[in-house]
Amino acid sequence: MDNKVENPKTEVPATTEMNDRDYLNDVLECEKNLSNNLSTAINEASNQALFQDIFDMFTESKQAARQLFNLTFQKGWYCLEKAEVTKINQKANELQQKLNELQ
Repeated sequence: MDNKVENPKTEVPATTEMNDRDYLNDVLECEKNLSNNLSTAINEASNQALFQDIFDMFTESKQAARQLFNLTFQKGWYCLEKAEVTKINQKANELQQKLNELQ
């Protein structure tokens, strides 16, 4: 049974030069870092107007990162693994136990 969710890979040249996959991964990483930094700025915004401006930038950055991720997946440069029901249940039980410990 195939446990992967993936698309056919779009081939890129195997050279020392950056290719489309490299550029896409680089831009995606930049968007992830930008949104992480904006998240910190949101928490530390000194007034509502500043908060809203940063929050808007954060939302745009997250949307861009999502679009970039979707493109990498469509190109076959990222694959997912189907989670087995037993693993999902095991993780849910672990998290429930941790939640119970906090109460």
